[in-house]
Amino acid sequence: MPINAVVFDAYGTLYDIQSVADITEDAFPGYGEIITQVWRIKQLEYTWLRSLMQAYQDFAAVTRDSLAYTLRMLGLDYEKDAFERIIEKYLHLDLYPDATAALTALKPRKLAILSNGSPDMLNALVRNTGLDRLLDATISVDAKQIFKPSPAAYQLIGEELGTAPEDVLFVSSNPWDVAGAKSFGLNVAWIERVTPEAMALACVETELVAPLTMFKAIRTQMDELGFAPDHRVRALSELPGIA
Repeated sequence: MPINAVVFDAYGTLYDIQSVADITEDAFPGYGEIITQVWRIKQLEYTWLRSLMQAYQDFAAVTRDSLAYTLRMLGLDYEKDAFERIIEKYLHLDLYPDATAALTALKPRKLAILSNGSPDMLNALVRNTGLDRLLDATISVDAKQIFKPSPAAYQLIGEELGTAPEDVLFVSSNPWDVAGAKSFGLNVAWIERVTPEAMALACVETELVAPLTMFKAIRTQMDELGFAPDHRVRALSELPGIA
């Protein structure tokens, strides 16, 4: 059956989460990169832990808690204003350069975001970057009070858009999200921005593995969970050719 809806993950897929690095470096010179990477790792871990513990708090709380953990772990003292400036960046993340053109080219299909982000965070981010003019829906897992990759989260796509799983192309750069969506029965495209070859090269370029390289090794390669994507592309700009 033809694809009549394309649904995107937000963080790391449409929006570059590494774009927080400038503000973390400005707030804590010399620590910007390590803060950025540890923060993201803990942010993801807290979504999974809270889902398993059935102790849901929304993504805004998770984001704050994981940043507080990161700064404490690194022994960094901070003023409230500095903390809030960093958190505020999540409402102004940079779009990937090809995002707007790719979404425009995918019309007239229904277009939506399905994200772990809380409604306030997502709505502000989408509005601040102009995607509100292209999206038919911005869907937050907050409606189910459980994070991806729970099947209940992906169920929201059909509930919001009125589509069957086989009619939807789900797009994510996050391997754990790809596996979750494929397990649910969606057609899935993986944005493979980091190849194993690039990963291997980064690991041997220096004797000390950089935080970003370590993050990529942990979070950007396809997981061994038994669920493979239907499509592997290198950029959002390739999506119109497969949808």
